[in-house]
Amino acid sequence: MSETVIKVENLSKQYQLGQVGTGTLTRDLQRWYSRIRGKEDPTLKIGQENILSAKGSHKPQSASRTPDFVWALKDINFEVKQGEVLGIIGKNGAGKSTLLKILSQVTSPTTGEIKVKGRIASLLEVGTGFHPELTGRENVFLNGAILGMTKAEIKSKFDEIVDFSGVEKYIDTPVKRYSSGMYVRLAFAVAAHLEPEILVVDEVLAVGDAEFQKKALGKMQDVSCNEGRTVLFVSHNMNAVKHLCFSGIVLKNGIIDQSGLIDKCLDHYNNQFSEADNHSFFNNRIILGGEMALIKNVLATFDTSTRTVGLQMHILCLTNLRIKNIGVGINFGDMRITTVESQNEGMSFNLSKGENTVYCEIPVALNPGRYSLLFLLESFIHQEDYIDDRNILLEVPEYYIFNKPTILSKSQGNLLINAKWRI
Repeated sequence: MSETVIKVENLSKQYQLGQVGTGTLTRDLQRWYSRIRGKEDPTLKIGQENILSAKGSHKPQSASRTPDFVWALKDINFEVKQGEVLGIIGKNGAGKSTLLKILSQVTSPTTGEIKVKGRIASLLEVGTGFHPELTGRENVFLNGAILGMTKAEIKSKFDEIVDFSGVEKYIDTPVKRYSSGMYVRLAFAVAAHLEPEILVVDEVLAVGDAEFQKKALGKMQDVSCNEGRTVLFVSHNMNAVKHLCFSGIVLKNGIIDQSGLIDKCLDHYNNQFSEADNHSFFNNRIILGGEMALIKNVLATFDTSTRTVGLQMHILCLTNLRIKNIGVGINFGDMRITTVESQNEGMSFNLSKGENTVYCEIPVALNPGRYSLLFLLESFIHQEDYIDDRNILLEVPEYYIFNKPTILSKSQGNLLINAKWRI
């Protein structure tokens, strides 16, 4: 049986909501004295709203009022074995990054205990652990020293790190001049090659290009399978999580909602989006200048007999309106599968005031799985609506072609394409 290298017991993290200190004791006392007298906060910046006059949920905070608190994590318990690759998944705000910061000793827990055996290398944010004024070369040695490596050990790995990162041309340039992608390349190369027992990686790999992401995933697989090191991996790319991880935990509102084999965790996470989301109402919109027409809801289905995505879009118009373009994007995790636009077919639409229904059929044979959709609505004057909240879901079930199931291996992609063959 593998040895336990991380043990988390009754871990909780609490944050206080509201104002933080001004930075000096004198100003804190001025703020406190003004508050108990009901006067305006003297530390406010010019044009900043006084909290005492705020309306709605922002109530005046008297000296006797108990501060509001929020539990970012609550009673977290789990163990990680040596050589295990653990995927940590959950919606934004679930507590994933907070958990990794506590494990990496960036912040401390409010209650609970963590037992770690071995050195931890963390890649939590772009530029974490790098000094902007130092060159790439100097930061490699600095990071290695922080991880407890000797100068000789770092030197023996240096060429391999630089080669993997692909920033050899800029290795003697201060990293403050690096792009975010270059930062991540070098930071990951250092973290993965300086032989920590535990590698912690947050969503930052999404900054790199597709080639580097593939390279990084391969390296994490290698350090786990061939070198016996432990990896904790957080990502919203469910395809990458499924490909890399064997086990996982699902966080929801700061608690562990599911744990176990990664397939079980991914199914549970996907089921957090109710079946009603196939007929979705939208809360997250990006509207640029229009608002004369809105996509009210969408029904998305997949016809296994014709291998066609069917969309029924209900569009609400405030006036008669001519629509220049309707765009639909299909995503699998964070990967775009395809995009279709009505203007590419030479189509435009005359919509009347009130509710309109637009139908669209997309002949795209998809591998079974759960896909998210995004929508664009443009008139000849404005972009009227744009929706990409990842809650618009399309379920593609298993189906058969020539009496064989359509499920492909993870390396074969999501599109099922019929090719023409001849000799």
